[in-house]
Amino acid sequence: MPTYEEKISLLLEMIAFATIDGSLHKKEYMFLSIVADELKITKEVFDDLFHQELPFIVIKSEFERFHQFYRLALLMHCDGVLHPKEEIAIQQIGIDMGLNPIVTNRILKMMKKTQSPVIEAEVLLGIFKEQHN
Repeated sequence: MPTYEEKISLLLEMIAFATIDGSLHKKEYMFLSIVADELKITKEVFDDLFHQELPFIVIKSEFERFHQFYRLALLMHCDGVLHPKEEIAIQQIGIDMGLNPIVTNRILKMMKKTQSPVIEAEVLLGIFKEQHN
């Protein structure tokens, strides 16, 4: 389980990514709010994160990095608009996280091809395990 500081860092990364195209869509805000709620971050703290810059904390667990990448990919799709800056940024984020670019690109392509960008947990875990073979 991530520490409080790691949870804040995850949200800060997601907020920065959500605003990379110069705006924050209402659906993006709602998605971020749901993630904050899942992470047990109060609404007051969450809303304050939009006005702060806190140090970035590296996620140690590879599985958590993979999970964060998927959250960012979902965030990228939630407003229904795939901005070119988002696509470039998420690929670089995956590399910076130390994730295999072939695997991250596979996930992104799967999300683009379907009506809903949500990928079943079993499929995601299978892709994650393939990365280790």
